Amino acid sequence: MGKLFGRQLSRRTFLGGAVAAAGMGLTACGNNNNNNASNTSDVKGEAGGGTITAGAAYSTQNYDPSSTSSALALGVNWQVSEGLYGMNYHDYHVFNELATADPQKVDDTTFEVSIRKDAKFSDGTAVSADDVVESFKRATAEGNIYVSMLAPIASVEKKDDATVTIKTNVPNFSLLKERLSIVRVVPAKSAQDDMKKMPVGSGPWMYKTISDNSLDLEPNPNYNGVTPAKDKALHYDILKDPTARLTAQTDGTTLAMEMVPADAIDQLKNAGCTVDTVQGFGVRFLMYNLSKAPWDNVKVRQAVMYALDTDKMIANALAGQAEAATCYLPSSFSNYHKAATVYTHDEEKAKSLIKDSGITPGEVVLRTTDNEQVKNMATEVKQDLDALGFKVSIQTDTSPATYSAIDAADGSWDLLLAPGDPSCFGGDTDLLLNWWYGDNIWMKTRCPWKETDEWKKLHELMDKALTQSGADQQSTWNECFDLLAENVPLYPVLFAKTSTASWSEKPNGNGVALQGFKGIGTTGMSFVDVNTVTQK
Repeated sequence: MGKLFGRQLSRRTFLGGAVAAAGMGLTACGNNNNNNASNTSDVKGEAGGGTITAGAAYSTQNYDPSSTSSALALGVNWQVSEGLYGMNYHDYHVFNELATADPQKVDDTTFEVSIRKDAKFSDGTAVSADDVVESFKRATAEGNIYVSMLAPIASVEKKDDATVTIKTNVPNFSLLKERLSIVRVVPAKSAQDDMKKMPVGSGPWMYKTISDNSLDLEPNPNYNGVTPAKDKALHYDILKDPTARLTAQTDGTTLAMEMVPADAIDQLKNAGCTVDTVQGFGVRFLMYNLSKAPWDNVKVRQAVMYALDTDKMIANALAGQAEAATCYLPSSFSNYHKAATVYTHDEEKAKSLIKDSGITPGEVVLRTTDNEQVKNMATEVKQDLDALGFKVSIQTDTSPATYSAIDAADGSWDLLLAPGDPSCFGGDTDLLLNWWYGDNIWMKTRCPWKETDEWKKLHELMDKALTQSGADQQSTWNECFDLLAENVPLYPVLFAKTSTASWSEKPNGNGVALQGFKGIGTTGMSFVDVNTVTQK
């Protein structure tokens, strides 16, 4: 992994970037299993032996567990590849996958982890410490999106064939298992180009075929963990068009469907499907161009936040499937703390702050990505800011084009309204904070906020929290949340909910249902420990 091995590194090198997936961000509760918080199926019949079918909302060309940031690949690889530890995306607790126990502490920065006996990849080769070491090297290779997330881990080295030694950059690092769960283990001798096309893992399922339109998986005959596949096949139809996903789900072609549009929930329920709606970290945020006036004035930023009628946005743009931000985290998350400053719609307060700031509102360029919810929210943002005296023009483009324009740093924009969610990589608060507020492109050039005393204070607090646990850690994170809410250089407007449909409580038209399935608050669907039930 080049420059990262053998030296201390800054854990603030978060790359940022547009994330491809979403998710809940609950702090791990430490259970050692991956049992789904499952729906109870009323269907009686033969368990297993069938085909699990799913409608996926995304596509990709990179399935490599060591480098992908694709919503599709991340979600499917949960079934195919294992890490030392896995993450249950129903509540974000971590559990043993290839590891046999929690990391065993040698000293404040040294830990050992043993590997499950007789674990094998789907190609029949044994999983060894060499595979774990090589997978960590790949995940932390220069340019990999995982580098920044794994920065608190200095190295992973082989002790013996069945044991690895882990060195951390943070003494008594309380989130070690959470970060290790990011590293999915692949054969050390495998070619990375082959892993992009069709990865080999040690999980309960293995890839059979991959095409642009569908994925087919079959049970891994060499899997010796606690959640073996019980069906003969797992099939994904790649249906990026929501209407196509909806049609496939209502007619029973698919047994599960991700990313249900809010206006289709009742239709699916009426058809007999179960719809799980989960509050996640799917943020819709507002970012200010702090490199130019008046956005370098905190009172102006606060005025904008008070001007926004977020409740109206939730009702009109998201059909009620969201909650207004009262913290950097949604209220359902374990580390949530209601911030000292909460922005509710208050036009008079907004006007008072504008007056106190001494600025005269002028023309504003509001950039947005082409996310449908964001485009609909932008109309309300324009109306609310126009009421303060600004003259807002909206410029909408694809996500790559939007960020390319912003990264040009030519001052041609004022505000950005966009979606994002790093919690597909993990739910710990430090990771979520670092995604946007780390020493990265967001804070250096996009916002930029990095050179301020407030940013430096934030990172002092974040560094402190990493060495803490329990109530002390929560107290420090609360200070972080309060500081961000006061300064709002980039801040959530609302958090969207994620809905997933399934034939679980009732069977589809062919008499087939899923047992043990439940939707999650991120993109992707977990079929670990899930099986079909077929009516006889």
